[in-house]
Parts: sequence; C-alpha cells; structure tokens
Amino acid sequence: MTKQHCSSRFVFLVAIFLLLVSAKTMEAQEPQPLREIKLPGHPFGVVVSADQQWVFVSLSGGQGGSQGIAVLQNKPGQIAFLRLIPMPRSPSGLALTHNGDMLIAAADDYVVFFDTQRLETGGSDAAFQWVRRGAKAGCVYVNITADDKTLFVSDEFVETISVIDLDRIRSFGRDSAKNLKRIDDHTNGSSVAVIGRIPVGHSPVALTFSRDERWLFTTSEVAAAEWNWPRTLQREGSKKSEARKVPEGAVVIIDVAKAKVDPQHSVVARVPAGGSPVRAALAPDGTRLFVTARNSDAVLVFDTVDLGRLGDRSMPTKIPVGKSPVPVIVVDGGKFALVGNSNRYGANADSSSTLTVLATSRIGTNLDPVVGHIPCGAFPRNFCLASDGRTLFLANYRSDSLQIIDTSRLSELFQK
Repeated sequence: MTKQHCSSRFVFLVAIFLLLVSAKTMEAQEPQPLREIKLPGHPFGVVVSADQQWVFVSLSGGQGGSQGIAVLQNKPGQIAFLRLIPMPRSPSGLALTHNGDMLIAAADDYVVFFDTQRLETGGSDAAFQWVRRGAKAGCVYVNITADDKTLFVSDEFVETISVIDLDRIRSFGRDSAKNLKRIDDHTNGSSVAVIGRIPVGHSPVALTFSRDERWLFTTSEVAAAEWNWPRTLQREGSKKSEARKVPEGAVVIIDVAKAKVDPQHSVVARVPAGGSPVRAALAPDGTRLFVTARNSDAVLVFDTVDLGRLGDRSMPTKIPVGKSPVPVIVVDGGKFALVGNSNRYGANADSSSTLTVLATSRIGTNLDPVVGHIPCGAFPRNFCLASDGRTLFLANYRSDSLQIIDTSRLSELFQK
C-alpha cells in the first residue's frame, strides 16, 4: 500500500471518528423531553414571550411560599429562575399582550398591569397599574384580543366577566408604579377603562376565543340560579352521604364585538357542560373546543360550528380521563390533546399526578381516544405552549414546580 493510500485512509478514519464524536456531543446536549424546575411558591399561571427568552409564572404564597411573579430566563437547553417580583395579593391567571409590552395578572380583587421590560431587567416598579374590580371579586383568569385593545377578566366570585379598554389603561401612563397605586374602578377616571361586566354563571374561569375572534367561550362551574337548570350532580368535594345537589356547569358563548360596547347583553348561548367545567382549549383548526369537566372526571369535546349554530342544543363527546381534570391543551398540530388530572379533592392530592394523552383522530370513532399517560407533578393547573409549537410549559401547583415538555417527542413519554 502506498503512502498516499495510507494517508487517505487515515484522513477518512479521522473524519468518521469526528462525525461520531460530534453526533454523541449533540445527543448529550439535547435536552430531555421532560424537565422540571422548582419554584419558591405555588405556580398557577404561566406565559412565554414571543421570542421564548422569558417565562413569567404567577406564584401564590400558601404554606409559607413566596407570592408574586416569578421571572425565568430561557436559553437553549437551559432555563433558570432569576427573580421574584413580590405582590401583596396572590396572582393567578396571566396574559401577555401580543406586542409584548405588558404582562397582565388577575389577583383577587385586582387586575394588575406590569411593564415587561422592567420585569426582565429587575426594575422594582414593574407593576404600574392596579385596577380594583370590587371587594371579593375573585379575579382569576385573563385574556386579550388580538389587537391588544380589549381585556377580558373572569370574576370568579361575582359571576361576571369584566371587559376593560386597554387603550384607556395605557393612557394613565406608567408612573404610578413608584407607589404601587391601587385605582378603584369607580375613581380617578378608571371607570372609563372598565367597559362593563358580562353576566355568567357561578365561578367563571376559561376565556378562549374562536379562531376568527367572533366568539369568546367561557366556563361557569355551576349554572346560575335564574337559569333554572335541574340539580343533577353531587356538589364537588362533598361527602356522598350529603344530599345537596347542584346543576351542571356551562360553556357560555359571548359575542366579542357586542361585549366591547354592551357587555350586559353580549351572551348568545349557555350550553350544559357537565360538572364544574373549568378550562377550555381550541383545536388549531378551530373546529373543536375541548373543555375539562372537573366534577365529571371527563373532557367534553364540542363541535364549534354546532356551538355557534345550535347553542344549548349542542351535544359534546364525553371522554373519561383521570380524577378532577383541570388544564387542557391541543398539541402537535392538533394530533393530541393533553389533560392534567389534578385529583384536587382526593386523599393524596399532594402526590404526583398524570397527564392523559388523547389521540384526536380517534374522537367520535369506535377507538378509545386515550392512548397513554405522562407523569407530572401534584395538581397540574395551567399549560402554555411556546411560539415554536413544541415547547410546552406546565404549572404544577402543589409541587411548586414548572414542567417543560417537548411535544414533538411525546411518544418517548407515554405510559400505556
């Protein structure tokens, strides 16, 4: 063998070796499909910036934990807790404006507005506006129209959805942060920002827009007394020996355009939705609405065309899942729905739980839609899917943790 042949063979072997090392290095650097980060309090809501560099989580204090907004920085392969912005009230649901300039939190009696740049840099005056929704309003969830002009707030304890003009909020400026000034919605002109309230049933939570933003779907855990719905369900969390019954909850359909000018008369339909419906998620193509019925241990799947056309005559597909399901989301281009089983009222409610995985193509067929389960922390409460469409964040309330799931690798996580 000539020297030239030996040299060529040596170069070839070195190249193969380097390729193998490179592949192993890349494999080692690729994050696991399921990761978990501990937090200093009970996480409720989670949102991710459009560039995915920042993650904001609402924390309630319970049992000595911290209370406020947790700020995390997301870098390739690594996510780190940076700081906590303390709050005197427990925040719950969160929403980011689509232009990224504001983080909005529901917090008991208040809706709180944060400057996202100040959150990212650690500015002490990040919260620049507090709008009070009334004593014991129970503000729990928020969502924003695509034009960033209108905010909807679930007032859990007063059976309404508040409608707020965000342009008016912006007009107040951002200087009040220095004093964390709380503005009642009937003083200092802020009543102009609160357009009004939409009457719904008991304990409204979800705020999910249709794809064309014509409708807003919200949930009420129990029908309002004036609807005169039959009392068919045992009250959630009560003992079986207790005879008291409650009606089903509802999906309430709201005309978004009308809600901006006449909230009081913007409800177009109320659809029975099992026991304690709490969260709702829309399929990517907008054709199905997934609703968790916590007191029915089930997910209800509605045809959105039927919801708009048939209203309270809509008949959903009911899919049994785990105990007391709360969060739900549709992932992987609509192929799967994930449902968090909270076991909120179980004896082992503080133990780790599971996510039920549904194959959406099986819904409405003779095949079982439940294709597996994924382990998660105690009391999974809210999902947030990042803009890449594959990185999913889950707030595990009783585990004080944030879980990160790579939805493109779900098959690696399934437990049959």
